[in-house]
Amino acid sequence: MTVTAAEEDAAAALLWEEGTCGIEVRPAGAGDVELLAYFSETPGLRATLAAALAPLPSARIQPAEVPDVDWAARYREGFRSFSVAGFRVVPPWEDVSSTPDTLIVDPGRAFGTGTHESTRLCLGLLRDLAARAPLGRVLDLGTGSGILAVAAVRLGGRPVTAVDVDPDAVASARRHALLNAVEMLVVRGDLTAPLRPRRFDLVLANIAASLLVDRSGEIAALGAPAVVLSGLLTSDLDAVRRTYAARGRLEVRTDGEWAAVLVET
Repeated sequence: MTVTAAEEDAAAALLWEEGTCGIEVRPAGAGDVELLAYFSETPGLRATLAAALAPLPSARIQPAEVPDVDWAARYREGFRSFSVAGFRVVPPWEDVSSTPDTLIVDPGRAFGTGTHESTRLCLGLLRDLAARAPLGRVLDLGTGSGILAVAAVRLGGRPVTAVDVDPDAVASARRHALLNAVEMLVVRGDLTAPLRPRRFDLVLANIAASLLVDRSGEIAALGAPAVVLSGLLTSDLDAVRRTYAARGRLEVRTDGEWAAVLVET
């Protein structure tokens, strides 16, 4: 996809919201940039993307051939340790000294390495909540790699439960629990389906905005006094605010085009 350089962030945010597996940005000359976005093969994908990118009338989309590459291995080649929200995110092949502020992350197919704005927002809220009071019983819905669940354990959450419907994500979360030597329960299930209400003090839901809205009743039924909602664009904030306004006090945080909402009863 080609857009103007000024529209790069907005275009990338929309592509992430539509489920891209990854984006490469390349200069395209004359003040434009080219975004090479990878998606699973889906019928009607081009039409779906065209509709989603309607707010960017300059966007030009065309299909591109995907070379036969081990993308996880390619990504690992460029993955280096970095700091986020008071944590040090370190790949397992670097010299790792295990401390309460270390998160060992092996980048792979599951979402969640700490580089995305929505993950950063959740990590920041987690640390701030832990500074106020003990986190207590924590649930991470749509855990992906499990990085938020691991961080919750690091910050004193006990017990911590991680749920995801994707078997690759479940395997990744269990691997990260082992890598970080933390105890957490990893469950495969469709959002709240395998869970019982009033078993958690804090719920993390870093998932698509559409799920946060469409399945808000399920999330609310868990009865947690604090819920962190993320994975939404700032353009989704009004819909999420309306949906959760009656649930309690809302605190909004943003990072670029992305947002997170803390709901406290």
